[in-house]
Amino acid sequence: MKLWQKETAVEQSVEQFTVGNDRELDIQLAPFDVLGSLAHTQMLESIGLLTKEELIKIQQELKQIYREIESGNFSIDEHVEDIHSQIELLLTQRIGDAGKKIHSGRSRNDQVLVDLKLYFRHEIQELVRNTERVFKLLIELSNQYKEVLMPGYTHLQIAMPSSFGLWFGAYAESLVDDLELLLASWKVCNKNPLGSAAGYGSSFPLNRKLTTELLGFEALNYNVVYAQMGRGKTERILAQGMSAIAATLAKMAMDACLYMNQNFGFISFPDELTTGSSIMPHKKNPDVFELIRARCNKIQALPNEIALMTTNLPVGYHRDLQLLKENLFPAFRSLKECLQMTELMLRNIRINQHILDDAKYDYLFSVEVVNNEVLKGVPFREAYKNIGLAIEKGTFEPSKEVRHTHEGSIGNLQNDEIQALFDKVISNFGFDSVDQALNRLLQ
Repeated sequence: MKLWQKETAVEQSVEQFTVGNDRELDIQLAPFDVLGSLAHTQMLESIGLLTKEELIKIQQELKQIYREIESGNFSIDEHVEDIHSQIELLLTQRIGDAGKKIHSGRSRNDQVLVDLKLYFRHEIQELVRNTERVFKLLIELSNQYKEVLMPGYTHLQIAMPSSFGLWFGAYAESLVDDLELLLASWKVCNKNPLGSAAGYGSSFPLNRKLTTELLGFEALNYNVVYAQMGRGKTERILAQGMSAIAATLAKMAMDACLYMNQNFGFISFPDELTTGSSIMPHKKNPDVFELIRARCNKIQALPNEIALMTTNLPVGYHRDLQLLKENLFPAFRSLKECLQMTELMLRNIRINQHILDDAKYDYLFSVEVVNNEVLKGVPFREAYKNIGLAIEKGTFEPSKEVRHTHEGSIGNLQNDEIQALFDKVISNFGFDSVDQALNRLLQ
């Protein structure tokens, strides 16, 4: 079944090529297509395009289809083009002619747009919740190990004292900024395109504000042409938010791979969370972190992939946009799995609390000794030169007492402030109001 087909049948190879993987990917849009239709048909009744009796029959059956989708008892038939066709076909088979009326005032274009935006909102909410769990764990670990010192590096050379409190806390604060980008994509996704039809509106007196309220959108995509232009742009902005989280996870995974190395020996994990070698019985490989690193680097390429697929497309819908689902949909699952595996590994991390007992780390404290001289009144450049000469002569004596008290330093992590920043970002998403609107729609 094709919503657009008249008398002429499409050649089989053309159909296979144009449909592509849409049936498999569209299953993920199924509950959101029903939600969009629930709101759209309620609006159609309000402007006289459906009777009250027709609306009741349609809504009851749509909610039944939604329950079937949620229970896993739903599929797209092989002869059906996409999710929109499947749901309209089921509705018409079950309630007759009333099912044929639900497409009045909309096009597959704005139907896809609203499905995608509802789906993206759902996926963003899932990503935020997974990110929140990792963030809370990082703050917990930062507080737990705030007294445990470790080497800090620049140019991969021993630099200055750091701490596990700083290391864990740095990645926690990084996630705050990552969620700011994801919040921007949420705001773009949280605008209603329904009613833009094929991109040029409708001669029906549609009430777009009503569907906006029913679906829990914050606002409309007001201009109907821009609503269609938003496809591709929305995906690119969302991919940028996802890539920010991915960049943080990839960087932390790289640190973990280094710190697990026997030449570092800063951290370790239970044997069951590492893998071995087929010929080297001593090996405990960081495969989880290596795959997190690779997957997240792949996600960081996603904004560019989307940009290249959409660059220079003129105004209006183009079939190129269908392929965006093949890039973006699997990335949601991959990023969520990376967040979940990061949480698992961090919950089982073992910290070496005596790293700096090794004399090779004595030079970490050269700046501390310089600063101690400055506090005694020695000019900085003179103190720097004196300590440098002592290092060259092999007479340097480290002072391993670290007195860092300013905001964000070893002795003053500011984790409460970082937590407050995170909570503020989370509160700006407004998930509760969206959930409440969709729950009302399904009642």
